[in-house]
Amino acid sequence: MSAFEVVVVPTGTANLASVLAGLRRAGGAPRLAEGPRDVDRAAAVVVPGVGSYAAALESLRSSGLAEAIRDRVLSGRPTLLVCLGLQLLGESSEESPCVDGLGAVSVAVERFADDVVVPQLGWNRVEPDEACRFVRPGHAYFANSFRIVHSPEGWASATSVHGGSFVAAIERGAVLACQFHPELSGAWGLDLTRRWLEAACTPAKAASDGGRSC
Repeated sequence: MSAFEVVVVPTGTANLASVLAGLRRAGGAPRLAEGPRDVDRAAAVVVPGVGSYAAALESLRSSGLAEAIRDRVLSGRPTLLVCLGLQLLGESSEESPCVDGLGAVSVAVERFADDVVVPQLGWNRVEPDEACRFVRPGHAYFANSFRIVHSPEGWASATSVHGGSFVAAIERGAVLACQFHPELSGAWGLDLTRRWLEAACTPAKAASDGGRSC
């Protein structure tokens, strides 16, 4: 697979360097989105996530990117969302009770219970259900204080355990949203990113001569 262009959304809070490096290792050619049009037109989009729920949403809404991301996810177009990126898809978060999420998935984000170490920092086992297309069993790197407890209806999901079971990833069509960081998850995360990139790349093979192919 030759390098495949991937548009990365600057949320205003994320550490973009590790995400860009991870995409390059997986065979992607990432570039930053300059506006909603880039997100709408891209064959593949990545929404990274580190930082505050409210700050990320404020940045995305002020730049017009929030609606573009929501539309992509609802239409099932190739989109990878990482850590906070997954949480932004929901309707609300206990981190910022008065802030509405993107509302693309009918879930609420909750804080881990007080009787476990928060934030969860480090490696944890990921177990996908049989419907998962991208995620396979293995260990991923997490850095989170909040999580989704219940898998949303209509999505395949993977789970991990930290003070109880929680959602580690959800998938539907070409959309993959991970609570963990694939770019920090070694060979397992690299393989996951490659599988998603290859799936995103497939429609481009049938595109016109002016499109990028793999």
